[in-house]
Amino acid sequence: MPALILIGLLLGVAMLWVFAHTSNQGAIKRAKNRLYASLYEMRLFADEPALVWKAQVGLLSNNLRYIGLMLVPAIIVTVPMVVVFAFLEAWYGMAPLPPGRQALVTMQVKTLDPAAAPPTLTAPPEIAIESPPVRDIGDRQVSWRIRPSAPVSGVLHIVLPDGGRDENVDKNIEAGQGRRYLSDRRVRGLLALVLHPAEARLPPGNVEWIEVHYPPATVRWLGISLHWLIWLLIFSMLGALLLKNRFKVTF
Repeated sequence: MPALILIGLLLGVAMLWVFAHTSNQGAIKRAKNRLYASLYEMRLFADEPALVWKAQVGLLSNNLRYIGLMLVPAIIVTVPMVVVFAFLEAWYGMAPLPPGRQALVTMQVKTLDPAAAPPTLTAPPEIAIESPPVRDIGDRQVSWRIRPSAPVSGVLHIVLPDGGRDENVDKNIEAGQGRRYLSDRRVRGLLALVLHPAEARLPPGNVEWIEVHYPPATVRWLGISLHWLIWLLIFSMLGALLLKNRFKVTF
């Protein structure tokens, strides 16, 4: 939890720095003042329909202007945050497979021939493969049901028969207790790697991704269990609010 608090505070500082250097602070302040003025007009002239209508139009136009002014720094902040959030999700967002509980392994392929021999899955001794490969021809997916019997940190091995040119791919798998850096999906695409960076890209071939369906995890602090993203938003906004005057930033 201390690491998550520190990351949240640093993200708040980074957000302030971006807003201070990429936003038009003067225009944002003027847009906010006009928003407040329109709200006051609606309350002050509640018995004057024409003036209330005019205030509503002003409120809408000034709100759109305010959103437009906030859009550029928000986009700049979002791009690196997507990468950071992907790494944090691999550490805080999932739990290892609990021993004794079923889970699914799913593989997405580019082409799936129903007449071809099915792919085969090999797992560590601590993980039982409880079903044959189930092929979904329409979605081009193959799934297996597995069940870990004991804690393990190992590798799943999948073979796709293709005449004499079999395709071999691996996928990390974790079972047990405690927090670990987990890779729920190993991908082949470069853009998909941004969202699933915990494992190296798949080699070129028919397989697009392999996924282990890990259970979601929460972060517990002060007796409260929340998703890690909620904690991160709390501490990043707290850091931004505490330091916004030092950075001379208004939202």
